[in-house]
Amino acid sequence: MDRSTARAQAMKLIYEWEMGGDGGEETRLNLLEIKPDEREADFMNALVDGVREHADEIDATLTKYLRDWTVERLTRVDLAILRLAAYELSLGKTPASVVINEAVELANQFSTDKAGAFVNGVLGNLARGTAEA
Repeated sequence: MDRSTARAQAMKLIYEWEMGGDGGEETRLNLLEIKPDEREADFMNALVDGVREHADEIDATLTKYLRDWTVERLTRVDLAILRLAAYELSLGKTPASVVINEAVELANQFSTDKAGAFVNGVLGNLARGTAEA
């Protein structure tokens, strides 16, 4: 699996977690067909674990950039995408433009027609706000 696929799989696991699932071994092996030794599996697992561990902090950060929206009002798919991207941005290991582009692609693939533009706007503002701080 490549990094883009790892992000998509991480988003699905985060979504499942948001919906009350555990994203455990059964989901990873049987539903998503992710093998533990697969290339980029560690990257995917680190993203999922980081989002789970820091969800409250991530949500507080996102709230600053949602403009007339609340975290509770977001669709669960959009929230999973935004949490994933916000966490990856906070790590600072991948250029913001790559993280944002990948998140927009996920939104275009898995959410509504307007989600890509929304995700782009929120994450663009977050990246600029973080860079200025």
